[in-house]
Amino acid sequence: MPDAPLGIAVVDKEAGFTSHDVVAQGRRVFGTRKVGHSGTLDPGATGVLLLGVGRATRLLRFLTDLPKTYTTTVVLGTETDTLDDSGTVTATHDMTGISPSRIAEVAAGFIGDILQVPPMVSAVKIDGKRLHQLAREGIEVDRPARPVTVHALEVSAIDEAGGTFRIAVTCSSGTYVRTLAADIGAALGGGAHLRDLRRTAIGSFTEAEAAPIDEAVLLSPAEGLRDYPAVTVAGEAAKAVGHGKVLERVELGVVGVGPWRVLDDSGDLLAVYESRGNERVKPAVVLTG
Repeated sequence: MPDAPLGIAVVDKEAGFTSHDVVAQGRRVFGTRKVGHSGTLDPGATGVLLLGVGRATRLLRFLTDLPKTYTTTVVLGTETDTLDDSGTVTATHDMTGISPSRIAEVAAGFIGDILQVPPMVSAVKIDGKRLHQLAREGIEVDRPARPVTVHALEVSAIDEAGGTFRIAVTCSSGTYVRTLAADIGAALGGGAHLRDLRRTAIGSFTEAEAAPIDEAVLLSPAEGLRDYPAVTVAGEAAKAVGHGKVLERVELGVVGVGPWRVLDDSGDLLAVYESRGNERVKPAVVLTG
């Protein structure tokens, strides 16, 4: 009997498919029902989507936490109810005459720790109901602002006549680029929406490594968590990790805040460990057994 499929796939999602659609396709490609994704992409967006297959679905939360990079076009002067070009226009503004230097200056003000109000088309839950469900019912509710971090934001290809410019954004998990585009438009004295959103990277996984779902290959769990520090164990320590024991930091040989990949002497991932206080570490996921 063949081994069950196990690993992480770096997929280049096409426009027109939901992330759930890609998961369904992945189940067919990899021959298992046990497939999940890390970090939802809107149907109209394209780019890097990470799939966990088999027991590697248990690792997806660590991939979700990685920073993400996007490119998109910001369209000045028009607001929509979805904050992108798929929605209905809700307001227009005359934003002619805004200089490229002013656009760059305002955009730079969004770099760092900022607060964002989640869009109504997001999957955030308010009182137990997802915002996009409320939006489909024509209901808009107050949403508390959430802290996010924009690590980098570059402006390029400014078209003054067309009222558009391109941005490349690297940001923390949970950042809404559509909200960022709308907020930049508001800060410029009007409004904006985005189009052609593409995720070009999740952590170290870039679009150059991504493939259409039908051509995707599985990386090992150890390679799938390559953005996290690793420690190799053998003998009794490996047995203890395999049994999911809480260990002293010195026993595991780790430093820093974690989490850590714990590998056996063949380079296979045994577990992921996290801090438990200052002196001990605990298993977050154990893949063996």
